[in-house]
Amino acid sequence: MRKTAYLLSAATLCGCVAAAPPPVEPISGPSGNPKVDPIPISLALEEIITGGVRQHLKNPLAARFGTMLAGERSLNGRDEIVVCGYVDDKSSPGGSGANEPFIGNIYPDAGNSFELLAINDISVGDACRMAGLAMPDPKPRP
Repeated sequence: MRKTAYLLSAATLCGCVAAAPPPVEPISGPSGNPKVDPIPISLALEEIITGGVRQHLKNPLAARFGTMLAGERSLNGRDEIVVCGYVDDKSSPGGSGANEPFIGNIYPDAGNSFELLAINDISVGDACRMAGLAMPDPKPRP
């Protein structure tokens, strides 16, 4: 988060100077996504994540969140924070009663807006691993 704040501060100070466009960052992995630099999840970041995921749940008030991981990266010249985690929405009608994996992005340059990319989808685990956020297997609830 500090890295993002420093980058935003530097960009503000340098906004009036004409400069060449930044070089494209090297791509790693078959999906074209560079790996993230892992960051700790602060209370503010947790609020953004949980609030963003809850908007896509049938029963958002009953949702319980499990393990969450986050990391920063710059992709195509845009800073983003990739988040992976688990949410239990078992009390919703038709809910599975299991921890469902999710992946989303937070964009610091857009007021920390949250974009949910996928939830409870087979591709979530692979997308998180390719970003460098290897999620542990969820523990089944008794």
